[in-house]
Amino acid sequence: MGRRRLLFMLPLALFGLVAAYFVVGLDPDRNPAAVPSALIDQPAPQFELAALVEGAPGLSSADLGQDVVLINFFSSWCVPCRIEHPLLIALAQAQQVPIYGVVYKDQPEAIKRWLGELGSPYAKVLVDPDSRTAIDFGVYGVPETYVIDREGRIRFRFAGPLDEATIEQTLMPLIESLRE
Repeated sequence: MGRRRLLFMLPLALFGLVAAYFVVGLDPDRNPAAVPSALIDQPAPQFELAALVEGAPGLSSADLGQDVVLINFFSSWCVPCRIEHPLLIALAQAQQVPIYGVVYKDQPEAIKRWLGELGSPYAKVLVDPDSRTAIDFGVYGVPETYVIDREGRIRFRFAGPLDEATIEQTLMPLIESLRE
């Protein structure tokens, strides 16, 4: 009799586990763009990237730490990058934070055309030809944006296209607090 009861309860228990998984996954307060990163509050990975434009100065991890900066990984073929681009332009025009763009898995000529068409919000556009820097930062897709503090530490990561609410409610307050 106990075995028969166990066979009856097993499917109910499995159904309960699957239902709990979906309830947690479908939580309306859950933000799928808020991908946790083990690098938060850690020093930015070591890198040295050349500029997209020959002869222009590149950027290395040693250059970080003077001010709070944004590092934005992007590509010309990325539709979400195109969606967030006007917001990055507005942020750059407000001159509230330097933005460094890192080209992710794209051709330099395609990026030059794309920035020529849309304008460039970037203080520097950098190339990462073998994607080593992107891998070290933990980038798994574009766009991804990182806030680096005055000590060269990663303080925030946003996966996906930035939106006005994230910029106004999260990004700018964080940048202001890091400058105090």
